[in-house]
Amino acid sequence: MAVLRFKSSLSTAFFSSSSSFDSLSYFLSPSRKPAFPFFHLRFSSLSQTFSLFPGRHIHTLKILAMAERSTKTASQSHKYTNRLAAEHSPYLLQHAHNPVDWYPWGEEAFSEARKRDVPIFLSMFVVSDGWKVLVRCHVMEVESFENEGIAKLLNDWFVSIKADREERPDVDKVYMTYVQALYGGGGWPLSVFLSPDLKPLMGGTYFPPDDKYGRPGFKTVLRKVKDAWETKRDVLVKSGAFAIEQLSEALSATASSNKLADGTPQQALHLCAEQLAGNYDPEHGGFGSAPKFPRPVEIQLMLYHYKKLEESGKSGEANENLKMVTFSLQCMARGGIHDHVGGGFHRYSVDECWHVPHFEKMLYDQGQLASVYLDVFSISKDVFYSCVSRDILDYLRRDMIGPEGEIFSAEDADSAESEDSTRKKEGSFYIWTSKEIEDIVGEHAPLFKDHYYIKRSGNCDLSRMSDPHNEFKGKNVPIERNSAFAMASKLGIPVEEYLDILGTCRQKLFDVRLNRPRPHLDDKVIVSWNGLAISSFARASKILKSEAEGTKFHLPVVGCDPKEYMEVAERAASFIRKQLYDEHTHRLQHSFRNGPSKAPGFLDDYAFLISGLLDIYECGGNTNWLVWAIDLQDTQDELFLDKEGGGYFNTPGEDPSVLLRVKEDHDGAEPSGNSVSVINLVRLASMVAGSRSERYRRNAEHLLAVFETRLKEMAMAVPLMCFGADIFSVPSRKQVVLVGHKSSVEFEDMLAAAHSEYDPNRSVIHIDPTKTEEMEFWEATNSSIVLMAKNNFVPDKVVALVCQNFTCSPPVGDPTALKARLCLKPTSS
Repeated sequence: MAVLRFKSSLSTAFFSSSSSFDSLSYFLSPSRKPAFPFFHLRFSSLSQTFSLFPGRHIHTLKILAMAERSTKTASQSHKYTNRLAAEHSPYLLQHAHNPVDWYPWGEEAFSEARKRDVPIFLSMFVVSDGWKVLVRCHVMEVESFENEGIAKLLNDWFVSIKADREERPDVDKVYMTYVQALYGGGGWPLSVFLSPDLKPLMGGTYFPPDDKYGRPGFKTVLRKVKDAWETKRDVLVKSGAFAIEQLSEALSATASSNKLADGTPQQALHLCAEQLAGNYDPEHGGFGSAPKFPRPVEIQLMLYHYKKLEESGKSGEANENLKMVTFSLQCMARGGIHDHVGGGFHRYSVDECWHVPHFEKMLYDQGQLASVYLDVFSISKDVFYSCVSRDILDYLRRDMIGPEGEIFSAEDADSAESEDSTRKKEGSFYIWTSKEIEDIVGEHAPLFKDHYYIKRSGNCDLSRMSDPHNEFKGKNVPIERNSAFAMASKLGIPVEEYLDILGTCRQKLFDVRLNRPRPHLDDKVIVSWNGLAISSFARASKILKSEAEGTKFHLPVVGCDPKEYMEVAERAASFIRKQLYDEHTHRLQHSFRNGPSKAPGFLDDYAFLISGLLDIYECGGNTNWLVWAIDLQDTQDELFLDKEGGGYFNTPGEDPSVLLRVKEDHDGAEPSGNSVSVINLVRLASMVAGSRSERYRRNAEHLLAVFETRLKEMAMAVPLMCFGADIFSVPSRKQVVLVGHKSSVEFEDMLAAAHSEYDPNRSVIHIDPTKTEEMEFWEATNSSIVLMAKNNFVPDKVVALVCQNFTCSPPVGDPTALKARLCLKPTSS
């Protein structure tokens, strides 16, 4: 994303020669250097940041204790109640009893600002961006928003709006982009002052309440913004309008051609893999340094590159790629970022060895990680990877699914240390003392402690970054530093017996942990994140059928029949269709908590859900799921597609309060909606025929042309788009067409065979010629499928045809034969 430098006179509006601005002017001197990235204030004519509290460490436990005491006091009697009390977001509800007269984002607040002719103060919070972000938000809440003196200033001089980024990512994108463009970085809490018509006037992140260490505090900033609004309004408003105009121009990327230059997909794929390999950590796995985030899109890219190298006969290079992936996934699964007792993965590790995590668990991580472990299992057939994917999915089934099948968003990092505790602490639910392990596990404690590196002094000592402030002194985050095979051999016992003992020990710890105070559950249902999880559940239902018969599972893995995962996927999709989809307008809403949110569905919601629906269908779901995916793609094209410039905007552009429409391409913790859309369009184009198929491919290529420069120059920033560009470039996608009765065991076995090998350039289509509705759908969508069904239907069998380059192989009626057919090297293009 371009970093813009605005040539405006905004600073003049704030900083005249009057003495009242002297202290601020000093810290905006070009000679000042940022000293501590905890506080940033930035004005549009400046090229440097300034910082607050150089070298000062803010103790997280103290701050959270303050927040906890405040929460408990408020729960007993509410002196104040504001409009946030009627909201659904758990975060907004936490501020419903601040003395600040908060408004939610909406016309009521904007109208009030126009009526009173005062600026707007917007405070935006995100719950999923890390512990430091959470701490900063708690700090500002306790220090400023619960301060009656500051609240009076806000109430008298501003209209104050509080927003949840997860509910309104479109609003956050506008003002975070503004702040980032001004000083090259941003963060949360996002604090922005706006005109009544929502143009940004000034932005920053955390503000302390009072002037300290020569830095201006929030009270000072409020007074200066008020004074500038009263005396320099024209300059402020013009500067804000100019900023939005420049950002809009910079972020509405268009393509000079609707064609992608020859060779670009292959170049981008190679460049991205090369850049990632250059960042590979051969000691601890992963592609980067601490703090370490899983970023599954990188794994997806490297796996796909492995596949392409293997197909081109470069087995040595392919295996090097695969080793980087498998070692990284092993290190993650054995590290403390993985919850060994309850399953699932935490957000990221603060150290380089995947050991001490930020303990929050996010749905988008679980969905993506389960899928990449499934991919590696389909390549290696090593049940280590299938068990990790089961571990994740079983955690979601147990702890994150609502009564109607909806999948919740997150679990917090912090929780009370005991039922009687008035203080929350990060990781309390997940960490153990050595004595606790001994008391709970009993006779097998030495084995368990040795396996998971449990120490009486605590084990957060593997890196100087693991616990720099000794907050986990005497506590242990389980981590596996040696394989079960090596440990069992050391003890001279069969590995099966060793694994049984570990499973029994984990069960005991799990049972005890159930009685601990749980971290807060964020029970919002976000469509995009559900889409990611739906994909992994659906794919697991077929890929896991390749597990060796008799495979033994241990807690946190349940060991269910894989078909149960399909039931989870379909229930989640059904919930979205019932609660968050309008059958008349064919539109989605973004999220649900005690009812649908006010926010419309965004690009990610459509793209990720379409991907999930395609996976449900391809893994054996009813044709109705494919029909819905096609309908949603039509709506996505109607609402988000830039028909002239190419690519998809992140918002529909119908809300006048959202001032920017952005075409997002960055594949980070979540993939970008544009990257997922390329893959969706390629998949859909291979299933349908005629003008619709051509339109899908045309839109995919035009999208890729928009981001051609990124693909060529910064491929590592867009790994999933590189993946999508290459699958678009494949001349003929492989189609596996199954014909037969879908209620039969044979059909399930053939479906499992169709998904048994890793091949992203394959689509699976299934049709039952005895079902009139299916035949009518395919007749209208792709008549070639109907012809294959009619010509190859055998009443008591399920047959498969593998088609590529406009040619279909002879039908096969046996899963083993189908697997063999799919393992053949692709025909040259």
